[in-house]
Amino acid sequence: MNIQNELQQVQLFSNLDLLAKQVVEGFISGLHKSPFHGFSSEFAEHKIYNQGESTRHIDWKLYAKTDKLYTRKYEEETNLRCHLIIDNSSSMHYPRVKEQTAANLNKIGFSVLAAASLMQLLKRQRDAVGLSVFSDAYELYAPEKGSERHFQKLMAHLEDLVSPKAAGSGTRTYTYLHQIAEKIHRRSLIFLFTDMFQVETGREELFNALRHLKYNKHEVILFHVIHKETEVDFNFDNTPRKFKDVETGEELELFAENVREPYREYVNSFLNEIRLKCLQYRIKYVEADTSRDLQKILMTYLVERQKFA
Repeated sequence: MNIQNELQQVQLFSNLDLLAKQVVEGFISGLHKSPFHGFSSEFAEHKIYNQGESTRHIDWKLYAKTDKLYTRKYEEETNLRCHLIIDNSSSMHYPRVKEQTAANLNKIGFSVLAAASLMQLLKRQRDAVGLSVFSDAYELYAPEKGSERHFQKLMAHLEDLVSPKAAGSGTRTYTYLHQIAEKIHRRSLIFLFTDMFQVETGREELFNALRHLKYNKHEVILFHVIHKETEVDFNFDNTPRKFKDVETGEELELFAENVREPYREYVNSFLNEIRLKCLQYRIKYVEADTSRDLQKILMTYLVERQKFA
């Protein structure tokens, strides 16, 4: 068995730090530069160009208008501030798995490993990382810090999230997203991991909450975590089944074939609406299917982001 296969069998809750390091090692060699470099360097003002200075920051458009050389002055560059947000409601613990390993993840396991991998990447750059967790309550808010002690504390919180959660823990996602948006004042890179399911439909409230996260010029990336085979494609065999809503406890007995097509139509309509709203609000949308390789999903996103860094 090679090292990659061995890692896939490592239990997530007891070796999260190790798994996250290996995920990062797996794709960082393919990146020519940091995908997060220069995020916090912001334009402040123009100043007159003095002979002998670097021409790197000359504003040539302004020169064309004024026939004078000015350079762009930037605020002192600081380390990136990143805030990770994880939905820990009961639906995120679907599907039920006996042991969380890198090769056998449910939605919360996928989110935890992805978040831990991003933390590892940011740690290498000495960037500040914060964490928020919500379900039917605001479970955790840890502001952005860059210390090793803080990193280990967040990693321990992430490991705790993988433990099975009792059914009936729903959430009004938009409520907590608004609260989190109010807490993050300085410009940050925000990663949100959620399946977008909530107790009430409240689509407009949900989209308004996503827009609120863009406040103060935050860059927001939505990792829409889903188990695509069952939650989108509704691929169940055509035998009588009892379906239970893990957040409300409501149960239905039916044949999957009888509802598959209208179900798919409804869910795909919802997914398309989310993508359009994210495009409208300039939120990066990343479909995160738990059955796909986590490394490939992160690599696809990070390589794409690197093009615009």
